[in-house]
Amino acid sequence: MDYLNKLSDKDLFEIGLIRKDNEVKIYIPNDANIYNMTLGGYLSKEHINNPALIFEDKNGNVINYTFGEVEAMSNGLASKLSSLGYNFGSNIAVHTGQHPDTAIAHMAICKIGGVAVTLSQLYGPETLKHALNDCKVEVLITSNNAWNKLRQTKATSFPYLKYVILRDPDLGQNEISLTDAYLFESNFKANFGSANDPALLMYTSGSTGKPKGILHGHRVLASYRPSINLFFNLSMKDKNAVYWSPSDWAWVGGLLDMLFPAWMAGKPIATSEDRFNADWAYKFIERHKVTHTFLAPTAIKRMAQVQNPNELYDLSLKIICTGGEALASETLEWAENKLGVICNEFYGMTEVNHLIGNCEALYPRKPGSMGRVYPGHKVLLIDDEQNEVGQNIEGEIVTTSNSPTKFLGYLNNKDKEEEMKTGDYLRTHDLAVKDKEGYFWYKGRSDDLIKSSGFRIGPAEIEDALISNKAIVEAAVIGKPDKDRGQIVKAFVKLHKNYEPSKELIEDIRNYVKENLATYKAPREIEFVNNFVMTSSGKINRRVLRENEKKN
Repeated sequence: MDYLNKLSDKDLFEIGLIRKDNEVKIYIPNDANIYNMTLGGYLSKEHINNPALIFEDKNGNVINYTFGEVEAMSNGLASKLSSLGYNFGSNIAVHTGQHPDTAIAHMAICKIGGVAVTLSQLYGPETLKHALNDCKVEVLITSNNAWNKLRQTKATSFPYLKYVILRDPDLGQNEISLTDAYLFESNFKANFGSANDPALLMYTSGSTGKPKGILHGHRVLASYRPSINLFFNLSMKDKNAVYWSPSDWAWVGGLLDMLFPAWMAGKPIATSEDRFNADWAYKFIERHKVTHTFLAPTAIKRMAQVQNPNELYDLSLKIICTGGEALASETLEWAENKLGVICNEFYGMTEVNHLIGNCEALYPRKPGSMGRVYPGHKVLLIDDEQNEVGQNIEGEIVTTSNSPTKFLGYLNNKDKEEEMKTGDYLRTHDLAVKDKEGYFWYKGRSDDLIKSSGFRIGPAEIEDALISNKAIVEAAVIGKPDKDRGQIVKAFVKLHKNYEPSKELIEDIRNYVKENLATYKAPREIEFVNNFVMTSSGKINRRVLRENEKKN
């Protein structure tokens, strides 16, 4: 990778790379641990009183937490979990949104050697039920509002759940005060293992079935370190750096691309539970002097609706990194020309991430391009016969089966992992072309997975939810191309004979999916059909539906 010639061996090591046998590789120590790479590295006298978290609540009140305070609170929670019998290898679910409780819980779980099961506040009861039961979680750390919606069904919906930890002053049986837990025994001897020990269990949608549990080891942060430094343009430790992202801390974008990197650099991260909108985001960035952010392309597009933001707001923003879906060239140009920031796109998937991307500090960006292969990775484009394709020829993006950012595996689903493999490669099902300078250009998906506003959405679970509605006899879900979101969820439904199409029924169906799965999985468009085109094997032909939408 010629662009790395600009960096000395010392510079490379500083961002997590080593030069070995004339090749640059990602450095992953055998004892790599998320806690030691983040909070644990900033407890000296020089750093312990520095700000770690800047939390703005819904009323606009701001609470600051230092690294020392996070250390003490996470020690208390770790001690409490240990006293309940949860230690190395225990699954602990974290369902507290973008709140300091989430960050503190992750550090506590690292200290006991447990596995953090990351759950989004956007999940509906059916998705939560599936995830918690799939991994047999016995301890759930959650918010008061979320638990109030689930408390009545605990016995029937969550048979493995023994303890719920939350801030609610009115605690029921086997419910524990999170505030008290933070004050429980401040001295705790951490239980660290190896880099390959499980650390995170993240649920993400595939093209078929319910969300899959994706297991990552502690090595994941070390393996991400070089690419994180690149997409933050080698500026992570800038003197006045402040990090923020509206992305949920339950997913890679918010957790592994933002929260942990901020602490890996010893810098504060600003956070809020307010809902995202462009005006609020600009004001938040202004108030907290945010310099580094991760924004999904959809969020950038919404902010781009403000034509001259620097005339309206006093912004300190320097770097936007973005991923999850393709970024339009005009959006990149707006970020650079109107907002006056560097915008580096990167590409990957939860299972194997940070494969391709940009770093303006090392090589020019091409508007509309995904970027070049990141250090430590081998990325190819192959055809249906697994042969590498030439320049400017469309092929599927694949990487080697020993990729450094590869996950440990799917929970309870080894067959799914085998499906990812094709020969010696891991499939992404994403299509691209590569130009003569090594830049990749995204062309779309080769399967049914929907990518909308940065979310990965599997059509199968939405179809299952739709069919469970009493009005619907048959359903098919596809991703419809959309200028702002990349794709939107569109559902085609066939009604039982006692029901008639109506605007009211569309809204009822949409709300039904929201309540049972998640808001972002609800179809934005619903079309009623009398019949479906079927394949020779008797399945609904989604390819025909997708092609018709493209024509329209």
